[in-house]
Amino acid sequence: MNNDSSSRIVLRLKEWISAAAPGAKLPSTRHLVAEYQASPVTVQKALRTLTSQGLVESRPGVGTFVRAFRTARPADYGWQTAALGALQAPRLTNTAAMRSASNDVIAFHSGYPSRELLPERLVRAALTRVARSEASLSRPPVAGLPELQSWFAHELSTSTPVGVTPPQPSDVVVLPGSQSGLSSIFRGLVGHGQPLLVESPSYWGALLAASQAGVRVVPVPSGADGPEPGQLARAFEETGARMFYAQPNFANPTGAQWSAQRGEEVLEVVRSYGAFLVEDDWAHDFGITSASMPIAAKDDSGHVLYIRSLTKSVSPSIRVAAVIARGPARERVLTAQAAESMYVSGLLQAAALDVVTQPGWQTHLRGVSAQLQSRRDLLVTSLQRDIPQAHLANLPKGGLNLWLRLPDGTDVERLARDCEAAGVLIAGGGEWFPAEPEAPYMRLNYAGPNPGAFPEGIRIIGGLLSRQRQS
Repeated sequence: MNNDSSSRIVLRLKEWISAAAPGAKLPSTRHLVAEYQASPVTVQKALRTLTSQGLVESRPGVGTFVRAFRTARPADYGWQTAALGALQAPRLTNTAAMRSASNDVIAFHSGYPSRELLPERLVRAALTRVARSEASLSRPPVAGLPELQSWFAHELSTSTPVGVTPPQPSDVVVLPGSQSGLSSIFRGLVGHGQPLLVESPSYWGALLAASQAGVRVVPVPSGADGPEPGQLARAFEETGARMFYAQPNFANPTGAQWSAQRGEEVLEVVRSYGAFLVEDDWAHDFGITSASMPIAAKDDSGHVLYIRSLTKSVSPSIRVAAVIARGPARERVLTAQAAESMYVSGLLQAAALDVVTQPGWQTHLRGVSAQLQSRRDLLVTSLQRDIPQAHLANLPKGGLNLWLRLPDGTDVERLARDCEAAGVLIAGGGEWFPAEPEAPYMRLNYAGPNPGAFPEGIRIIGGLLSRQRQS
């Protein structure tokens, strides 16, 4: 008997239950089978559904009964208002980038690549192997598995120029995702109430981590070529800040990649003020027409804290990242991280290491690069045709997103609501600014599922945007 029959029985029994007294006994299974002309399996499935919904309760050997409900006194949590005091940091809202989406919508909002862009075969094989290993039962070192530390250090050292001392495995701290690492860095190295320079726009998760750590965010304008060194120096001078958070490669949300010269200029500014650069290389594995060029590879004096995550490129279920830091800064990050999570699951570390050291890993990345380019170009072509009034200042050479400036006066929140009602999910640009946006923006992710639906999604957005401008 199919699910429709079970659902029909559930609906009919709900009507019976609504008219019955609490504690009333339901008809026997044999009676229900005869009444609804259903199989015993279907009837039992319906009864399990009612039980899970809290409408009935089963008493083995006796029967099934209407559950007796008692009117509960509402819980009073008012005492917590005085105990907690005023809110010191913004609530974690349901940011557009983290929303789940059903299969029947066109999703441009997510910050994660779709399943077909993940190394599914490598991940499944790795988890199977690791489950049989010692990693599934043992506690790893606080700083991470030595083999994984070595891998992260080696990955950065391949970009290290002659004359610069490459990072060592002992410089690496493995993290349960880059978000956790940002929180540890801001708590351990900036401190409550102290200034932190941040590109504007910038990754919303970094802004949230900074806010939760109680640091004072200072925006530094950043465009397709990154921040202007003179403006960055002025911000250091005026605020007394000792840290700058940035994404030099395929920035989220803008897709910007700094030139080698701009990276050297920014590093020189940071050094001249005795400060730190937190380099978030989140999209290292998502180059399209350019490879990531870490600034950290050119610094061996401890000014750059380099974060690289495997969460998006390996699997969202394997939250593993690392920070490479040198000197006392590394010890402070490790202390802050250990206070928060003690250590990262050895099972996940071993699985991540297994995936990225397989021969098929590089082959997979080459395939992802080609797919991202195809998706990006399809989205750009659709935008040019159906939303020509949206301005794309930068065609990203890597990453997952397009950053679009919309016509002045666009109500982005209204546009997002109208799009969702029409079956399209977008992310408004306001979440990525440390202060008020200077114009309306929209971020579109081209790594989402069903790229064949991208043109239709853009057509819908364009129609709703035109309708809004005419109203």
